Amino acid sequence: MRISEVKRETLEVSIKVKLNIDGNGFYKIETGNKFLNHVLSTIAKHSLFDLEITATGDLKHHVAEDVALTLGEALLKALGDKQRIKRFGSNYVVMDDSLARAVVDLGGRPHSQINIPLKGSEVEDLCIEDIFHFFESMAQASKSNIHLDVLYGTNDHHKVEAVSKALALTLREACSIDPRINSIPSAKGVI
Repeated sequence: MRISEVKRETLEVSIKVKLNIDGNGFYKIETGNKFLNHVLSTIAKHSLFDLEITATGDLKHHVAEDVALTLGEALLKALGDKQRIKRFGSNYVVMDDSLARAVVDLGGRPHSQINIPLKGSEVEDLCIEDIFHFFESMAQASKSNIHLDVLYGTNDHHKVEAVSKALALTLREACSIDPRINSIPSAKGVI
């Protein structure tokens, strides 16, 4: 089973993440921020990852950033040596007025391109800077390329929800085992 548990304790936050890549989409999320909980629950539900997160902290920014870092680390740990994974994934998701695209490479090279044109300064109870930083931090800690785009839309909540669903489906695809792959999916022999 591809399961991990990661804890992060700093002077600013206390975070615990349990992740099962081969789950059924079960989630139990408590970060103290309703919209961050929603994003994480959406990712768990549509990736079919079982995900449990408890997080407390002094500031919303620190919690969002460090949850993403801890989740990214948990993903990297659960993938282990990445034998037989598809490695790449891409998906589009529509959410009412919004169309989002996610493209992922789990190849060990951290990079993110986040293009979500948001109009407001917050979505629900989360600052838009923290939304962008969440996805960037997750890419960094999971050593993944994560490219997220909202191609169009009018409602900021729908834009972020669409891109979260697209990321979830893409992670499910990239983490899945391909029976035709019999080693690490890289011409270099390592990821």
